[in-house]
Amino acid sequence: MSRLLTASVAALIASLSAAQAKTDIQWWHAMGGELGGKLEEIARNFNESQDDYNIVPSYKGTYPETMTAAIAAFRAQQQPAIVQVFEVGTGTMMAAEGAIVPVYQLMSDHGETFDPQAYLPAVVGYYSDTDGNMLSLPFNSSTPILYYNKDVFEKAGLDPESPPETWAELEEYSARIKDSGAATCGFTSRWISWIQTENFSAWHNQPIGTLENGLGGPEARLSLNGPEQVRHWGNLKRWADEGLFKYGGPVAGDGAAPLFYSQECAIYMESSGGRAGIVANATGFEVGFGMLPYYDDVEGAPQNSIIGGATLWVLSGRSDEEYAGVARFFEYLSSPEVQAEWHQFTGYLPITQAAYDLGKEQGFYDENPGTEVSIQQITLNEPTENSKGLRFGNYVQIRGIIDEEFEQLLSGSKDAQGALDSLVRRGDALLEEFEGQSQ
Repeated sequence: MSRLLTASVAALIASLSAAQAKTDIQWWHAMGGELGGKLEEIARNFNESQDDYNIVPSYKGTYPETMTAAIAAFRAQQQPAIVQVFEVGTGTMMAAEGAIVPVYQLMSDHGETFDPQAYLPAVVGYYSDTDGNMLSLPFNSSTPILYYNKDVFEKAGLDPESPPETWAELEEYSARIKDSGAATCGFTSRWISWIQTENFSAWHNQPIGTLENGLGGPEARLSLNGPEQVRHWGNLKRWADEGLFKYGGPVAGDGAAPLFYSQECAIYMESSGGRAGIVANATGFEVGFGMLPYYDDVEGAPQNSIIGGATLWVLSGRSDEEYAGVARFFEYLSSPEVQAEWHQFTGYLPITQAAYDLGKEQGFYDENPGTEVSIQQITLNEPTENSKGLRFGNYVQIRGIIDEEFEQLLSGSKDAQGALDSLVRRGDALLEEFEGQSQ
């Protein structure tokens, strides 16, 4: 009996030693709710797939909070190996020389498979330097789409299978919905900055800044006060006054979702990455999906939408052993099976062509109508200089200015031209400040 007990203890010690031998790799992220649960599942599956590394995900709050925490940790020399940074933090991360390990270099140094051509073009360009080298790993790339309440459409006498395609149709549908009493508001939107300003501009092939929206260099300045942006902000103000549109609040516009879930507003513009949460929370009605509306008198519209979401940046100052594990994990994350499952569960884009093809082979899009909308929208046309994306320093703060000026518009303190002119002036001051710090 004692010999058996001794053997059991020895086996337990051996198993604990093996577990302790795994190299821990800290991954800070900004995914809560259903998304956070799926992220943790991916990390757990990777950990169980091999015996060398242990990914330790840690939720650090919102995107800005996670980025701020990582910067503070780096200064204190307590940084994680991996941090999830949203797309508008790209310019700041690129300028942090010495603080990051470029992904293309990491994968090459550790002999892991890495082919930038395998990723969707709209994703690759956003996170590459001017030589085409990918600096961070796309993980949760999204684009905004239109969600709508099919039940309310039917009550209002609208075709529940036909979302509005143009802004003129959206205005007409919203008026019919409100007048019929099917809902008290036509539409709402999250992210006035990302959806109604940045993506609006790309979708209509309008620039939001010089030098290819900042992708061409740090000397770029804003041009968000063009005729089409002024027209659209003016319409949003008018629609708000008429009760057709309800504002969901600043920054992420977190107040917009409850307006849709409660069936107060029939149409909701939100990230494709929000699909899992929307479907889970939209109880009592069927959700439909559509592309963003466009003004059909703007030449070239619709063009293509641009991505949001985030990528994974590797921070310097960690051990070679950890970096070997990060490289192995990144290869795992990019596999068609993992990417297809993540995309299909969340609504984020499949970042590789192989993952998209796998979804088609599996019949996912045929069985789940509307789930292909985001991919069709972002790949509708070859990106132009105006629709490749954006890269400006201090853009987190600039997005705050966008919200402030939009609220000035809604309050009647400024008209659309005045609000957008002020936005450009204030934003350019931050860009000049950032350029000076980067030199």
